[in-house]
Amino acid sequence: MNLRVMIVANKCKTAFAKAMAVKGGEYMAELIKETVTTQKSDNESVVVSPVEVTATNSQTVEYSIYFFFGALEILLTFRLILKLLGASIISSFVTFIYGLSGIIIMPFEGIFRRAVSQGIETASVLEPATIVAMIVYAILLWGVIKLYRLLSGKQQVS
Repeated sequence: MNLRVMIVANKCKTAFAKAMAVKGGEYMAELIKETVTTQKSDNESVVVSPVEVTATNSQTVEYSIYFFFGALEILLTFRLILKLLGASIISSFVTFIYGLSGIIIMPFEGIFRRAVSQGIETASVLEPATIVAMIVYAILLWGVIKLYRLLSGKQQVS
């Protein structure tokens, strides 16, 4: 018996959103709304069944952790780029980024010296503390996710 399966997006409800991401070798499912139509080869019977898959609580916590650390990394990247380009602190955006990210890189200040290149109008600054902070927070993210998975009892995929 030859079965043909067609997946048709349910346009009446929400837009079809299907995202599968591989995080640490494990597939994580997000919200999927679709209609599955199964049809026999002789067109005698048609079965239509709606399918809805949502993220588990554990996945939601992991997504939140990834979001927090992702926002942190983006903030540090902005700081690094603005310092390298010699952005003026007269700008309120630059002051906001420096003020917010200054607290985050504070534990890493003084590990390496800053490299300053004086230009005609601006001074370009390479802050190794920002780069070290980005690396440390990325490793910390990995450790937090692994610890959470260990404590939550999720089966590890090797």
